[in-house]
Order: sequence, then C-alpha cells, then structure tokens
Amino acid sequence: MNMATTYAPTGTNQDTFKGPSFSLSNRLRRVVWEVADLLLFRYSPRPFHAWRSFVLRAFGAQVGQGVHVYPKVKIWAPWNLHLGDECGIANGATLYSQGEITIGRRAVISQGAHLVTGTHDHTKPGFPLLTKPIRIGDHAWVAAEAFLHPGVTLGEGCLVGARSVVVKDLPAWTICAGHPCHPIKARTPF
Repeated sequence: MNMATTYAPTGTNQDTFKGPSFSLSNRLRRVVWEVADLLLFRYSPRPFHAWRSFVLRAFGAQVGQGVHVYPKVKIWAPWNLHLGDECGIANGATLYSQGEITIGRRAVISQGAHLVTGTHDHTKPGFPLLTKPIRIGDHAWVAAEAFLHPGVTLGEGCLVGARSVVVKDLPAWTICAGHPCHPIKARTPF
C-alpha cells in the first residue's frame, strides 16, 4: 500500500526555481550531519557497526539491535531512518531519505542499491518537492544496484533482483526482477 504524498514542510519554498525546498534549519542540520558523517561514520573501521548505530541514533535515527550499516553507506537525513533489528545495509547503498525509510528486521540492502523518497510534482509550476516513504518488510532483500522509487512498499520476504527498478508495491515472499520490477515466482518463507 502506498503512503500519502507529502509536500515539503509548510513554510518552505514550493517553487524550486526560486530557492531550496527545505528550510534553513533542515539544511543546517544536514551540514552538521555531513561533517559527522565525514569525521565519525564514513572512515570508521568496517566491523564498528555498534559505533555507526550510535552515531545514527545521535542524529535521530531509530536503530534496532544488531544492525549492520557499513561505513560507505550514503545517508541523506538519518532522522528519517527506521532500521529494524539485525538488518544490513552494504557499502555503496544510498538512502536518499528526504522522507521516511523503514527497513524491517533482518532485511538486507545490497551494495549500490538506491532508495529514493523524494521527487517533484511535474504538474505544478515550480515543481514542488514531494516525499513519499519507502517501507521494506522483515526478511526482504534488495539486491545490488536496485532502484526503489518514492512510495513503494516491499512485503515481508520480498526479494528484488539486481539492477531492478521498483515503481510499485511488491508482494510478500516473492522473487521480483526487471525494469519495471514485477513478481517472477514465489519465495519460500522461513
């Protein structure tokens, strides 16, 4: 099920030709995050998962127990992340979290995967920013270099094949692939 579309917060620019879509406080918060990312996150040793979880929590992320976020994951706004217990996010993954991204328990996001929660409304003058949350169910797997559009939900145990482009919700316990991504066959629940 798709979540509701949300325009950029009230009081921010709705015309991208005239200025940024986010408030000054949001942009300053992201600058602080980028400095912390550089100094505390990006170059931390690979096995320091607990440290990176601590840093993400310090910036407002909801992080479960035993989470493995690798140091070369690109995160736009950690305060929009909800990471379930024992999920894993590989080096080179991009979490473009202008809106909320929820990753379920024991879900895996492979290297180079790109999760995008923001887009622009091409039907309005000024192309205002739209954000739609991404929800990834427990035990799901987003394989290498897959792309998830804003507003998609992956059911529990859903497996998205490498380099797939996900533009709509995908059902639980299925193997899906393609451009656009679609169900191919059932995946056995465990």
